[in-house]
Amino acid sequence: MSPAAASPVLAVRDADKRFGAVHALKGVSLEAFRGEVLALLGDNGAGKSTLVKCISGVHGLDGGEVLLDGERTALHSPAAARRAGIETVYQDLALFDNLTPAQNFYCGREIAGPRWLPRGLRFLNARAMDREAAAVIERLKVSLPRFDAPVALMSGGQRQAIAVARATVFARKVVILDEPTAALGLRESRKVLDLIAQLKAEGNAVILITHNMEHVVELADRAVVLRQGRKVGELRPSRDNQRQLVSMIVGAEV
Repeated sequence: MSPAAASPVLAVRDADKRFGAVHALKGVSLEAFRGEVLALLGDNGAGKSTLVKCISGVHGLDGGEVLLDGERTALHSPAAARRAGIETVYQDLALFDNLTPAQNFYCGREIAGPRWLPRGLRFLNARAMDREAAAVIERLKVSLPRFDAPVALMSGGQRQAIAVARATVFARKVVILDEPTAALGLRESRKVLDLIAQLKAEGNAVILITHNMEHVVELADRAVVLRQGRKVGELRPSRDNQRQLVSMIVGAEV
C-alpha cells in the first residue's frame, strides 16, 4: 500500500528539544508508513540521533508530539517505546557477546512458565526461545554458521543481522536502524541491505539513518533531511536527485 493511500503508523509533529543552550530540534515533523523505508539524513549534529532517541523513549520532547496509528503516545522510557511497538538498533548493537542469538533475542523478555507461578519462580523455556528465534532467522534469510554459538564468534555482518532480526521479533510498528552498515565490508553490507529490503517487504515501517547515499537511493522510498535541528527537505531519492540531497545535507540548498 502506498503512503498516499494509507495513514502513517508513526507521525512526529513539531518536535522540539533543548539541552541547556543547545536547541537540538526545532519543530521537526515527519511520517513513517508501513511497508516503506524512510531515510533520515543529515550531517553530524543535524539532530538525527536526538530525534531517534525521542522517538525511542530515551529523551522526552520539550514540545510537539509523537503519534502511533493516529493516537498521541507518551514515550517516557525505552521500555515504554518497546511496549508501544518501536524497536531501535543502535550502532553499538547492544548484543551480549557471550550469549547465543536466541539468548540475545529474549534477554530481558524471556519465555518462562508455568504462567500461574510468580514470574520469579518460573522456569525458562529455552527450547521455545530457540525455536522462535530460529524461525525468525530463517524467515529473514539470515545465514549463521552455528545457531548455538555465542555471537562473539560471528562476523560483523552476522552480528548486525542478529541485532536487526531481534528488533523485528518485537517491533509491531516501527524498526529504527542507526547506521546499520557502518564498518562493514561490501559483502556483509549487502547482506544487511537485503535484510532491510526483507523487513520492508514484510510490511514494517523502517527508519534508516545512514551517510551512504548509494544505500539511500537503493532502499529508501522517501528521505527526510535535517540540518541544524530543522527539517530542510523531503523527497523521493533517485539517481537524478542524489546531488540535490547532498546539497540539502551540507546547506547549499534549503
